[in-house]
Amino acid sequence: MKPRTYMMQGNVAVAEGAIDAGCRFFAGYPITPSSEIGETLSKRLPEIGGKFIQMEDEISAMGAVIGASLGGVKSLTATSGPGFSLKQENIGYASITEVPVVIVNVMRGGPSTGLPTLPSQSDVMQARWGTHGDHPIIVLTPATVRETYDMTIQAFNMSEKYRVPVILLMDEIIGHVYEKVTLPNIDELTIINRKKPTCSAQEYLPYIADETLIPPMANFGEGYRYHVTGLVHDETGFPTNKTDQIEVMLNRLNSKLDKYSDEIIQYEDTFTEDAKIGIVTYGSSARSSKNAMRKAREQGIPVGMIRIQTLWPFPTERIYEFGRQVSHIIVPELNLGQIAHEVEHAVKGAAEVVPVNKINGDPIHPEEVLLKIKECI
Repeated sequence: MKPRTYMMQGNVAVAEGAIDAGCRFFAGYPITPSSEIGETLSKRLPEIGGKFIQMEDEISAMGAVIGASLGGVKSLTATSGPGFSLKQENIGYASITEVPVVIVNVMRGGPSTGLPTLPSQSDVMQARWGTHGDHPIIVLTPATVRETYDMTIQAFNMSEKYRVPVILLMDEIIGHVYEKVTLPNIDELTIINRKKPTCSAQEYLPYIADETLIPPMANFGEGYRYHVTGLVHDETGFPTNKTDQIEVMLNRLNSKLDKYSDEIIQYEDTFTEDAKIGIVTYGSSARSSKNAMRKAREQGIPVGMIRIQTLWPFPTERIYEFGRQVSHIIVPELNLGQIAHEVEHAVKGAAEVVPVNKINGDPIHPEEVLLKIKECI
């Protein structure tokens, strides 16, 4: 087959990645700067037998994708800023009921209505802790248009495999930038679907787990009848107040991603082997940081960079190792230091953490990072 080469926007790449991953249901509400995802899928999904629904608000959109997933359909919603906040209660519901769903958040400045058309990276903590209670979550963050496509597929694969909500966390720059991309042919993709029960409907316990810690999931409408509740529940799915059952259920829920952290956590090392000064960054800020790193190298300054691709679970061990190698770790991000705080926690004082922050809607420029590098010499 011929390569699929296009000039493509980041948001459109999300839509195409979702379709290629097997997504056949989208529910959402238009909101800048994520609207192109829904707009594209409103055209593309009906062409392939899928369903698109514009809901009355973000809360109902999140509920709709949970319901569609329970029916066995891979489902996506996309939003930004205030809409992401509105989704949080139902993200918690998806977490405790272990329903696979993918949520795209194209970040913009806040709080409240904030900066609707300008970039930000200020939702990274909300992505991890936005819904109440201890809960499992995977958060992926791309830095290129091709990566938005690839990570959308990864998001669906991880959601189906681990039975967790997966968030694709982009900023406005990545959502709206156009780049030349060559997409793989469909037969070259690895697609993962949820594990199905092998027992009879009468024997099925929806939340019984084996050594994988991930229960098999029956789709509604296939003859398996079971209870789905946001209350803490036992293996049958019905609520429980028995302390021993509560502890078992919540410990399994919150430890299942730890078991697979080596498979989930992704990062990209660039020139880290001989680095004396480090950069840790993500998303569009990584693009500027990479430019600054190369300019510093041209001037003989040994700078290396780790670009985080999986924000949550956080790559704590790798950041700690990096901190023991370098004197300073510069953390450029479009907020007031949300990931810088995590880096500081990870390095445990082994290196000085130097934030580079911007919150006025402008991107971080390479010269700003280069200046900070020179200050660390």
